[in-house]
Amino acid sequence: MRLFHFSDDPDIASFEPRPVRMPAARPPGQEWLNGPLVWAIDEAHQQLYLFPRECPRIVIWTRPDSAPADQDRWLGGLQPGMRAMAFIESAWAERVCQGQIHRYELPPGPFESLEDAGMRVSRQAVLPVARELLADLPAALRASRTELRVVDSLAPLRPLWGSSLHASGIRLRNAASWV
Repeated sequence: MRLFHFSDDPDIASFEPRPVRMPAARPPGQEWLNGPLVWAIDEAHQQLYLFPRECPRIVIWTRPDSAPADQDRWLGGLQPGMRAMAFIESAWAERVCQGQIHRYELPPGPFESLEDAGMRVSRQAVLPVARELLADLPAALRASRTELRVVDSLAPLRPLWGSSLHASGIRLRNAASWV
């Protein structure tokens, strides 16, 4: 299994556990997830982080129990060969097209799975085994079989969380239309 961490910083020699910048409400017993950790994502879910760090985005894909009606409504027109769809606001399109990010590969040994969309955490420092500059983010999304859709606003996509699809929203606080 390959694990990655994405960063704007090209010079990370060691990933040190740090608390999250914006603590989230966690279910009882999971408050520790706001504490000092090193975060990683598995290769199958890396499309969640193939964006400039602060870019608000929603990424969706089917689950085994996804209803055909939800697939038709939200994933209708998905290009052949694609398995996920990512939405960004038009205000971010140029930054995504011109952006670049560093993909650090991390050893899987110290990480534990959160059983949630490929996310893993380590409670100890982790040394990267490789770093690659991704200079064409739309191409990286296509390589991960994710179709990019540019929309005027992410707000009309709120009902996705009531659907039978998997929906991940990242940096939504930065979306012009998200309250």
